Amino acid sequence: MREVALYIAMSVDGYIADKNGKVDFLKGQNDTEQNGDSYDNFIKEVDTVVMGWNTYYQIVTELSPNEWVYNDMMSYVITHRTLNSTDNIVFTQTAPCDLVKQLKQQKGEKIWICGGSNIIQPLIQNELIDEYIISIVPTILGSGIRLFGQLQCEIKLKLVQTQYHNGITELVYKKRECNN
Repeated sequence: MREVALYIAMSVDGYIADKNGKVDFLKGQNDTEQNGDSYDNFIKEVDTVVMGWNTYYQIVTELSPNEWVYNDMMSYVITHRTLNSTDNIVFTQTAPCDLVKQLKQQKGEKIWICGGSNIIQPLIQNELIDEYIISIVPTILGSGIRLFGQLQCEIKLKLVQTQYHNGITELVYKKRECNN
């Protein structure tokens, strides 16, 4: 069965976007220093990306308006809008948990949960994320869109790796088995 990974950055106080939905704060502490090669290594293991409409819209209008950055992968955009899919971008109204369960049964490599919180939170609540790769950005926002919402029960994780680049701390957790 395919592994599902959440690869995301958040502020020190747990926000993935500011109160206006912007991600301008996602930078290290020094503009001239590189942020490491974690993303490049991660993306080599991924062939499927799942995101919500807001994340998709932000990519195509702000972050990379001239080119779809995930051309080498199948992209699934969960939205209530009725849009025409392309060869590598599927617009779907399928609930996040149902979509991920379907994708896990298919052949392929790692599935990346890219964002946003309306997609991520039900997957966390239903324990459908196997790996959490969270980069903590050296910024305190004070408000915005939270990564983690209310949970019905706790989810035990095991820290398997840490990295530090340019003030950004990356934590890699795997879901712990019940008896660990």
